[in-house]
Amino acid sequence: MILPKLFEERMKGLLKDEYTDFVHSYDQKHYSGLRVNTLKLTPKEFENICPFEITRIPWIENGYYYNGNDQPARHPYYHAGLYYIQEPSAMTPANLLPVEPGDKVLDLCAAPGGKSTELAAKLKGEGLLVANDISNSRAKALLKNIELFGVRNGVVISEAPAKLANYFEGYFDKILVDAPCSGEGMFRKSPSIMKNWEQYGVDYYNKLQKEIILLGAKMLKPGGKMLYSTCTFSPEENEGTIKYLLENCPEFHVLNPIEYKQSKEEVSYEGFSFGRPEWVDGPEELKNCIRLWPHRIHGEGHFITLLEKSTSNEADYEIGKLNHGSLSGEAEDFINSLGIEWDSNQLNIREDKLYLYPKELPSLKGLRIMRPGLFLGEMKKNRFEPSQALASALKIGEYNNTINLSADNPDTIKYLKCETIDVAGDYKDGWQLICVDGYPLGWGKLTGQTLKNKYLPGWRWM
Repeated sequence: MILPKLFEERMKGLLKDEYTDFVHSYDQKHYSGLRVNTLKLTPKEFENICPFEITRIPWIENGYYYNGNDQPARHPYYHAGLYYIQEPSAMTPANLLPVEPGDKVLDLCAAPGGKSTELAAKLKGEGLLVANDISNSRAKALLKNIELFGVRNGVVISEAPAKLANYFEGYFDKILVDAPCSGEGMFRKSPSIMKNWEQYGVDYYNKLQKEIILLGAKMLKPGGKMLYSTCTFSPEENEGTIKYLLENCPEFHVLNPIEYKQSKEEVSYEGFSFGRPEWVDGPEELKNCIRLWPHRIHGEGHFITLLEKSTSNEADYEIGKLNHGSLSGEAEDFINSLGIEWDSNQLNIREDKLYLYPKELPSLKGLRIMRPGLFLGEMKKNRFEPSQALASALKIGEYNNTINLSADNPDTIKYLKCETIDVAGDYKDGWQLICVDGYPLGWGKLTGQTLKNKYLPGWRWM
């Protein structure tokens, strides 16, 4: 691989004796990874059904390498939301942010959703996840992944961080800032990024990072933790950005994220490096930062810093008012037929669409909301049509009428292609939850032996 000359010179100066090993890593193949969705199954359960050859990623409890010749995105399990395809190093930030069930969590630069989906899994359906991305087009991909993963307590927003900070000052327990960066850690996987690096360089992104991290700091609750990460190696964008935060927000200090891991016995951090304060003339606490190098681990590389905000007075929030409206009889019957304990006070109606809002959500009026909670379905004349998001959020035992297909059944692919399928067996007419090997895919409406396909067209198998 031909690297930019300026990049080579910078890395030689930083890495010195390690530079040869570093540059040789670019001649090796990049590593492909997938992360198991623990909202739906355990890593062990996935290992028992996985149709691919996989190997554990040493530092990620639910992460696996897979053979680059396999195509996990072309398997029904992907459409059931059982895993997310993600570069191994990129799994690390969400893994090291110590999220607990019940936390209020913000993923500030969230698209396309790899880190958000893991944060949601760590919440285990309790608390709140706000996933935001300033790009509306990228936020659409984020929304799909949040819904595909079956997240019930997520809100998807597409706003500038500055505007978001006006609504959520001092609100979140945990914040992830996976900042836009020059992408040096992606040169091997996506060589086209080198042109972007040569065009914009380090300084352009460093200015953005400094703006974003201060806004993230503003939204963090006293006593809360914020994780800053990039997929680049430059000290300016990494230790330099953290130094800037510490100078402007003295209530913050840097923690060693590995010390906060609850399951250290299941992981190995061999190959991880610590921060280099001398590269930016910064304070000693920058040594607690973590950097992953492609010549030390089987991954592309990443930078991670875990920060804590000193305690002080907490802000008060006015909980947003919900429009409970009037449920149609069909909607009420359908919701009551589900084997889930709903808090009816969290149901909200917007333009005949029914949502389940997360608890303690402040008013979002004026923000560009992609999804204000779990979309349950739409009330239409004399009928209720359940949503694709609801199907993904259910478990097979939470709806009585199900058709369970095997992954190798040709009808499974026909269903994912939005085709009508014929069903053999004694099934009840009406809405059926279509599953693959016990994991929901979507809805169908059965009349006799014919299943009218209700799989979301935008998710169609292509």
